[in-house]
Amino acid sequence: MGIRNQLAFFSILLLAASVEAPAQTIAVQGGNQIIKLTGGTPIVDPMVSSNTTCTLQWKRPKNTAKITVSTICPGQKFTLKVYAINAQDGDAAPEVTLTTGMLAVDFVTNLNGNRTKTYTCTLRYTASATYAQGNSSELGGDDVHTVRYTILEQ
Repeated sequence: MGIRNQLAFFSILLLAASVEAPAQTIAVQGGNQIIKLTGGTPIVDPMVSSNTTCTLQWKRPKNTAKITVSTICPGQKFTLKVYAINAQDGDAAPEVTLTTGMLAVDFVTNLNGNRTKTYTCTLRYTASATYAQGNSSELGGDDVHTVRYTILEQ
């Protein structure tokens, strides 16, 4: 018995978010994203990688509104979180841990801005995994998240 002598390799693919509102109301810019975690050892735990290349754009519907977030990731093995950086309208929630099958949770609330103006925030995705979780090769593949943002009346 001994410590596994290998490097862990993780890859978490984020598919472009879908929305349940007209395209002019809410949209994700930046396309599909790949976040890779490499080089894990039992001493350096957990491995963490962040990505801030996507933005979320929205126009407020008729009344005060909010944006929710959820994910689907069959067979999820690793951790993925998202945070709204510099939301131009409303109040960003604390960082949200995305778990497959989760109910939608509030992401940006109290949207009260001008209904004709487009607002944005930067999306920070943070992937993490521990050495003990194994790696994508051992576990039969990467985590593939479909993240959904929805704008609703509050």
